[in-house]
Amino acid sequence: MSQSGNSGVKLRIVSALVLMPPALAAVWYGWPWLPALVAAAAAGMGIEWARLANGGPEPRRALIVATPLAASVLAAFAYPAAACAVAVMGAATVGAQAVGRTAPAPLWAAGGTLWLALGCVGFVWTAMIGGRATTLWLLILVWAVDSAAYAVGRAIGGPKLAPALSPNKTWAGFVGGLVGAGLVGCGAAALADGAPAYVVPASVLLGVAAQLGDLVESAAKRRFDVKDTGGLIPGHGGVLDRLDSLLAASLTLAVLILVTGMTPLQWR
Repeated sequence: MSQSGNSGVKLRIVSALVLMPPALAAVWYGWPWLPALVAAAAAGMGIEWARLANGGPEPRRALIVATPLAASVLAAFAYPAAACAVAVMGAATVGAQAVGRTAPAPLWAAGGTLWLALGCVGFVWTAMIGGRATTLWLLILVWAVDSAAYAVGRAIGGPKLAPALSPNKTWAGFVGGLVGAGLVGCGAAALADGAPAYVVPASVLLGVAAQLGDLVESAAKRRFDVKDTGGLIPGHGGVLDRLDSLLAASLTLAVLILVTGMTPLQWR
């Protein structure tokens, strides 16, 4: 591995060690720490997205930031329907305000706003419905997918997964991420007395969603010709760079819970 590659790995490890404890502590202690952390992340991602998508005049940029923040707060106070309504209306307003004006990509600005807001709502709602065990499973799964995909992809290389969107991602890394998700699913089933026959496939599905979320953000960065959404976190880029996979996995898990009426850890 090159010196620059070693430096990149070290930065990822150090940043992960700094970022993981606050997230785990917020999940463990719950209200109000977890909703507060999600709200702060929602605002941070909104700021980055407004800058990345060139949201146009200040009122529109402010709306891009306010929409995921407001949706997260409403979800935290047990108003998920209102939170989803705010997400849709805020994103629609962002898109409508750009019609005939100077924003270069109104659909990207609106779609990203909706994506951020619904992802945050999905995470908060899942945490409230599923409790500590489900939230820890989700977080650890996403971290495992990201780490396994990165490690396996660098070690094996091979054919690119989607070179037009992300030149560094490989099929080997994608499969490695799914293996990581499956292993976390096995551990979660054992610790939470779940059924492996259900928890493991659900974990793999969330692993697919997490990596697709990462690809979507890669497509956005390619569209706007930037390497990272921000520089807040050394070695990791911005807040959105770190949470893109979690947004997709959270939304997918929220849909699974909504459809089945329970978390996959309770499926029998």
